[in-house]
Amino acid sequence: MSIGPQEIRTALSAYLDRYPEDGQRLRIVREVLDLPDASPTSREEFRGHVTAGAVLMDGQGRVLRIHHRSLNTWLFPGGHLEAGDRSLAGAALRELCEETGIATESVTAVDAVPVDIDVHDIPENRAKAEPEHTHFDFRYVFRTCSPELSPQYEEVTDVRWFPVEDIPDERLRSRVQGFPDRSENPASR
Repeated sequence: MSIGPQEIRTALSAYLDRYPEDGQRLRIVREVLDLPDASPTSREEFRGHVTAGAVLMDGQGRVLRIHHRSLNTWLFPGGHLEAGDRSLAGAALRELCEETGIATESVTAVDAVPVDIDVHDIPENRAKAEPEHTHFDFRYVFRTCSPELSPQYEEVTDVRWFPVEDIPDERLRSRVQGFPDRSENPASR
């Protein structure tokens, strides 16, 4: 079963239960979900569509970021939902592993609730015939103890570990810093 609007609403509701201060900022997500003709999981829904992102932490207090080829900027791994995705966290894990080459079995989900839902505009891409549009990026935290990286250079130009303190978004940085014991071995859970 693919991800549908109800799963997105459930994830959004769980997120807002934990972070009610983000309600106003995420009003646009609710508005798109409530449109009768909206397809929030389709990359062709240019009023706004859902993507899934991964914040991967290692045992040294670092997070993994990719340098995105098309956008020419450092981002967290993530991307569009696919028909076979069964959950938003699963889509985030799939994207993480695809873009970085990290083996799925070396990664553990930290929480079932997103750590952040980032709303951001994506510029027009004439090569893909995509107008400027908005992404609703549901970001999940994962841990790893010994990843071997093998980046997918079709989409990324570089993959690097950065200190958590270098996360540019203050809201995301403080939330990621709040996760307990970054040195814990995910395999022991």
